[in-house]
Amino acid sequence: MSVTPNLHPAEISAPRKYPAPRAVLTLFKPVTWFPPIWAYLCGAVSSGVPLMSAPWLVLLGLILAGPIVCGMSQAANDWCDRHVDAINEPYRPIPSGQVPGRWGLWIALFVSGLALGIGWLLGPWGFGATVFGVLAAWAYSAEPVRLKKSGVWGPGLVGLCYEGLPWFTGAAVLLAGPPSWQIVVIAALYALGAHGIMTLNDFKALEGDRKMGVNSLPVTLGPERAARVACWVMTLPQVAVISLLFLWDRPWHALAICALLAAQFWAMRVMLADPKEKTPWYNGTGVLFYVSGMMVAAFALRTLGAGG
Repeated sequence: MSVTPNLHPAEISAPRKYPAPRAVLTLFKPVTWFPPIWAYLCGAVSSGVPLMSAPWLVLLGLILAGPIVCGMSQAANDWCDRHVDAINEPYRPIPSGQVPGRWGLWIALFVSGLALGIGWLLGPWGFGATVFGVLAAWAYSAEPVRLKKSGVWGPGLVGLCYEGLPWFTGAAVLLAGPPSWQIVVIAALYALGAHGIMTLNDFKALEGDRKMGVNSLPVTLGPERAARVACWVMTLPQVAVISLLFLWDRPWHALAICALLAAQFWAMRVMLADPKEKTPWYNGTGVLFYVSGMMVAAFALRTLGAGG
């Protein structure tokens, strides 16, 4: 959920026939793998099932959520965004020529198939979630659907697939069945809040989005208003989580999330002073407090016995 370093101009040379190995890794944006990995782990913790009772399910799920499905979605997005990246980030692997021709498309399609194969190993719930995640990745980036053109549906789908879906999957895989309604509600709230995080992430593509007709909230509302909307969207679901934890007699977990939300308020004040310049900083600070609250909530659900 932060900006990935681009390839250095010196690395751009004569046209290539095959992708450069380092460029392929850059295409998969490893820095973006953490959120779904973390969310899957939150789901596994919240299930109440001892993690070491099925360590291979935990490990395989973490790999699937991060390097495989999230990595595939980044490769698909880079392929579908190659014209936008030529404006915003010309040193990205595809516009720079480090991943030449249609290699970006073939890589994304191959890893999509790999994801489905690995998802099959996680049982029906894991496979179903993987199918949803793969379809969502292409629906977000590819025409004619290309949900990323919408400042509402695009960030909402990414938030769901980064936080809600992996959380649900981690719990469902370990439980070998549907999670409790408490787990579903908490996962859905954090997925909703992630819509705000995704809106802030759109700031880095502001100029290219304007030129290419991508109606992100920073484009349609302007940076200042979009940043304020993002802050409200991040805050309100966390307030709901805190309220539910108090209701479920988990006051210490609720107070811990209150403290983390207060830290986010400080980071939001800094960011709102200059949204265009400070959103990358916020993605590295305020978001850390947000995802820490996710794990606190997961342990609250675990102690609540809310697995299934």
